[in-house]
Amino acid sequence: MIDLYTSATPNGWKASITLEELGVPYTLHALSLSKGDQKTADFLKINPNGRIPAIVDRDEGDFAVFESGALMIYLAEKYGRLLPSDRRGRSEVIQWLMFQMGGLGPMQGQANVFFRYAPEKIPYAIERYQTETKRLYKVLDTRLADREFLCGDYSIADIANWSWASIHFWAGVNIADLPNLQRWIETIRARPAVQRGIVIPEPISFGLSEEELTKMAQSMLVTGAKSA
Repeated sequence: MIDLYTSATPNGWKASITLEELGVPYTLHALSLSKGDQKTADFLKINPNGRIPAIVDRDEGDFAVFESGALMIYLAEKYGRLLPSDRRGRSEVIQWLMFQMGGLGPMQGQANVFFRYAPEKIPYAIERYQTETKRLYKVLDTRLADREFLCGDYSIADIANWSWASIHFWAGVNIADLPNLQRWIETIRARPAVQRGIVIPEPISFGLSEEELTKMAQSMLVTGAKSA
C-alpha cells in the first residue's frame, strides 16, 4: 500500500496522476500548505525538505520517497509501466523528466509568482520568467511536431511536463502559436486517469470561479492576450 502526502499543485498532480495511471491503491493524506502541514516534525521525517508530494511505501518497510521526479521513477519502476525498461528508452524518458524538473517547473513557478502573487509588480522579473517559460514551451512544441507523446509511448515525462504546461495561462503565457503543444495538452487532459488525478486532493481553483478560470484559459489560447 502507498501513502500519498500531497496538496493541490502541479507537482502534486505529478504524483496523483502517476498513481491513477498505474491503477495503484493508495491512501491520501492531504496537506494544507497554508497551515504549514509540510513543515511539521512528522512530515519532515518523510521529506526533510518540507515539500510535497511524498509517498511512503508500506510494502517496503515504510520506505519514504520525496522529490516528485524521484517519486515518479520509483513508482514506474515498481509497477513496470510509464517508463521503458531498455537503457536507451529509459534514458530518453528521464531526460525529458529532468527537463521539467530543472527547467519548466522552476521557470514557470517563478513566472507564476511574479505575474500573480508578488506584492510589487517588477516588469523585468515578469518578462524574464515568462520569456524563459515560453522558450521551454517551444522546445516541447518542436519535440511534439512528429510524435504523439514526448518519448514514443505515454510516460512519466508526459505527466510531469503536462502538469505544468497545462496551466500556462496562470503564468500569463500564450500558447496560441504552439499547435503541437496545444494538441498534446488536450490529448493528455482527456485521459480518465488524468481527470481523476487533477482533483486530488481537491481541484485547483486558483482563487477564481470555474467560469472565470475557463474564460481565462480560453483567452490565452485564442485572443493573443499577454504573450511571452
